[in-house]
Parts: sequence; C-alpha cells; structure tokens
Amino acid sequence: MHDGGGSCTLKRQVGMRMIARQTGQEVRCMLVITRREGEEVVIGDPADPTGYVKIASIKGDRVRLAFKFPREVEVHRREVADQIIAQKPAIAGTIRPTGTRPH
Repeated sequence: MHDGGGSCTLKRQVGMRMIARQTGQEVRCMLVITRREGEEVVIGDPADPTGYVKIASIKGDRVRLAFKFPREVEVHRREVADQIIAQKPAIAGTIRPTGTRPH
C-alpha cells in the first residue's frame, strides 16, 4: 500500500510485511504474506472477492499455488507474461469494418 509520500505503509498485522523498492521516482511496494499449505489469500474486497490464491502444496523448495479467478481475469507466470509483452505487435493503423471507406 503506497502512501504517495515515497514510502510504503501498512497497519501491523501478524504474518505480513511490506517490501519497498525505489525505481527512479517511483516506489514499488510488495506485500509479503506468510501462509502454510492449505491456507488462502483473498484478492479484492473480502465480501465480494475478485479471486483467491491457495497454497496447494509445499515439497522441498517447490510451492504449488492454486488460483481461483473469473475466466476473464488473465493469470500468467512471469516468464509467460514477459513473452506475451515481447510478442505484441505495434499498432500500425486502424481496422475498419468491410465496405467502409476512410473520410
């Protein structure tokens, strides 16, 4: 949670902390939450959440996450998201319906 003043603030809660990293003029904040296998994190309004992230299993240094979001919400691993961004073509013009002419 960014306070607009160049730092991150968070009300003290058990098992949560903030990490702040300054990049140029921008301060990026990341919420770090400790969870055990089977526990969940609610995304959005708790009364009407956007989705959930559940710790499905922990085996050694591998953590399996389960995501429950509406189909219209895209969820990608970072390396896949970076590939999608790199492959998006630049917009060269506009698309018009067939049979229309520019004015």
